[in-house]
Amino acid sequence: MVAILGYSREQITSAVQDMYTQVANAPQSRFHFPVGYRALSALGYPENQIEQLPGDIAASFAGVGYPFNGGAIRTGDTTLDLGAGAGNDSFLALSLTGPTGRVISLDLTSAMTRKLKQRANEEGASIEVIQGTAEHLPFASNSLDSITSNGALNLVPDKRRAIREMFRTLKPGGRLQLADVVIDKPVTVDCDSDPRLWVECVVGATVEESLLAMLEDAGFEDIRIIRRINYFDHSPSHQTREIAKSFGARSIEIAARRGSQPPGFLRQWLRRSHPKRWLTALGKRGFLSIAALGLALLTCYGILAATFLLATLGVQVTLDLQLWSGSIAVFTALTVLAVATGKRRHHQLAPTWAAVAGAGLVFFTLFVTYLFIIELVGFIMLIGAVFWDLILRRKDEARRLGLTR
Repeated sequence: MVAILGYSREQITSAVQDMYTQVANAPQSRFHFPVGYRALSALGYPENQIEQLPGDIAASFAGVGYPFNGGAIRTGDTTLDLGAGAGNDSFLALSLTGPTGRVISLDLTSAMTRKLKQRANEEGASIEVIQGTAEHLPFASNSLDSITSNGALNLVPDKRRAIREMFRTLKPGGRLQLADVVIDKPVTVDCDSDPRLWVECVVGATVEESLLAMLEDAGFEDIRIIRRINYFDHSPSHQTREIAKSFGARSIEIAARRGSQPPGFLRQWLRRSHPKRWLTALGKRGFLSIAALGLALLTCYGILAATFLLATLGVQVTLDLQLWSGSIAVFTALTVLAVATGKRRHHQLAPTWAAVAGAGLVFFTLFVTYLFIIELVGFIMLIGAVFWDLILRRKDEARRLGLTR
């Protein structure tokens, strides 16, 4: 994600710290996301729990859900509040772990940890406050009974590493509850001209299926989506609501349990290389047209080259021309179909018509009369249509993010 967007880790960290320092010090300011009591109520925190919270802590709440629906925290637990912010969930976790439990609050932003530490001392609350990152948890392996997190993972550059760290620090059978932002369609346009988009909009969020897959890849079991929330409907910013809508952004609450052992390398590789996951990822990023065109070219010229090479080596290969031509036609048709779906994003038919024209020339050479130059022109037109569509998709995405006028 970071590489695609052009952000460095330092830019993201700086943007996150700047934004949440302001949430800590001036929660009355206008933000692109709901904060404070309004957010607590909108996200379903029970009134009796809201009333328990210190006023200044509640005012700086910036979560995206109610992770306690996951029911992960037990009496006597050693619990980590990951990305604790001002510490609303830490105070609530403390009431669940009881006097025999231990609550540790970790956050990236010094202003947040300072505010929480001061308030915890004033309240006499035994909350251990640490400044740190989700990608490098400063805890021993198998040392935590439960983890709660609320709106932190979407702000982390390396989400897969953060999830592995959660798995490492939890005890076998340890419980995870989290609320976070997910999207239907990943952001692929280069947004490095404004790194604040990472924290203000949906740029840092993960596709829902990818988040669940990362949890499973790390070794979490019994992964359950508790609730989906139209979180961005509560944003005071019309632009943010529109951006969120265009990317299918929302928040979800998830519960999971740590498995006894992390999956082995082979199992992880098999899971991550499954064709369904690759096809889903290509489709979400708008790259199915490139994949289909690549298969068409590989089937057409790759098989022909392989057959010729084998023949020169004295290996006789019989090529089923009907099957060969049919395969090229199928992949060519899939290319046109993939390009045509781009109209839903950029509302222009020209790339589709160019793809149809190119496919028509290829079909002519396959099923009527073969002429190499016509076939070549057809594939060149298809290549042009594919990249034309991708450019228009990216321009539309940049417009939705407010990067162009």
